[in-house]
Amino acid sequence: MKFVNAARLAVLPASAVLLLTLAGCDRGQQQRAAQAPTVTVAKPLQRTVVDYDEYVGRFVAVDSVEIRSRLSGYLSAIHFTDGQMVKKDDLLFTIDRRPFEIALEQMRANLAQAHANLSFAEADLQRGQALLQNKTITEQTYDQRTQAKNVAEASVAAQEAMVHSAELDLEQYSELRSPIDGRIGDRRVSVGNLITGGAGGNTTLLATIVSVDPIRFEFTFDEQSYLRYERFAKNRKPDQPADPPSGQNADKHADQQSGQQGGQQPDPPSGQQAAEQQGGVDTGVPVSLKLIDEKDFDHTGKIDFVDNVVSTSSGTIRGRAVFANSNGLFTPGMFGRIRVPGSPPHMALLIPDAAIGSEQARKYVLVVDDSGTVRQKYVTLGQIDGGLRVIRDGLLASDRVIVNGLMHAQPGIKVKAEEQSAAAAPPQADGQAKAD
Repeated sequence: MKFVNAARLAVLPASAVLLLTLAGCDRGQQQRAAQAPTVTVAKPLQRTVVDYDEYVGRFVAVDSVEIRSRLSGYLSAIHFTDGQMVKKDDLLFTIDRRPFEIALEQMRANLAQAHANLSFAEADLQRGQALLQNKTITEQTYDQRTQAKNVAEASVAAQEAMVHSAELDLEQYSELRSPIDGRIGDRRVSVGNLITGGAGGNTTLLATIVSVDPIRFEFTFDEQSYLRYERFAKNRKPDQPADPPSGQNADKHADQQSGQQGGQQPDPPSGQQAAEQQGGVDTGVPVSLKLIDEKDFDHTGKIDFVDNVVSTSSGTIRGRAVFANSNGLFTPGMFGRIRVPGSPPHMALLIPDAAIGSEQARKYVLVVDDSGTVRQKYVTLGQIDGGLRVIRDGLLASDRVIVNGLMHAQPGIKVKAEEQSAAAAPPQADGQAKAD
């Protein structure tokens, strides 16, 4: 009996320890369940977007002129300030006019002499006609007088041309005027210097003028993109817009679509509007641009030229857009980044950029499944559209993406999810570059 009681006493503490352990586990699970972190989730926003391609290029002037003189002479006056805006026909330079005044007087004197010779030849020929009838002179003498009269007429015509040329030198070419509207650079020659003019290659450069408004932007894109643009433009419907509205304009666009479904059809686009709705890089395609110190593509313009050959050395083709520049912000030679529509309008999923994480070279998002467990999904990113990031692949429209509380969420743990609309996320800068 003593041995049995001792055994019972030995078993009871072990059972008590097991019960206490199980009770502690239950309380730990309840505490962990009660301490599940709270995160904010949102389903991806579905919206019609256009994929954009971005290229780097430079501004070039529509018109660029080098001011050179037709005449050689000493520079007597400069009529502009370096860097100022000039209008067409504004006086820029004056060459010493005195040598050309003397040359004009000499040409006029030569013309008067030619007129005197012509008058004598005409009178001599008139006298010869009467003498020829009386057989006083021979026909050969009469022909010589006729020839002298014709030579005198030709001499008068030649001297008149010389006078006209001297008048041009004095009244037109000795004063150099601006051939275009634009901004002039600095003077390359000071007053008093001898400048070399003419049509040869050794003429003196006096200044340069570039047009300002409008201004062109030149860029190059690869052959693969060119083929994609061409197929897109050929397969696109004539009334299909190349750049659908995004952000706040999307609601207006939806209202217009609902009105069309209700029986209100929009007016057909005019010829110019149809050209502006072209996608790719056809002329008339709307494009946007930003400068190197800007975040957003705030400047809008249009494609006005695409080259007709692909460079055999680089495999690229040249494109050109035109932009308004009334405030003179753009300067020829300045760098910029242009954004071109690169796809037809399509439905895409968009989420806040802050919901995207990085794992070395891959991007991912955290989603919450129906059981409240966090799952990791790798995604392919697109451009920023209306403050939200376009997701090209890896995400479903029904996924609940964690947009707030990412620091407390890890794959595999349970969380408490609170619903929120993706559109309510803070907007991001619209000018961020497209992800690789």
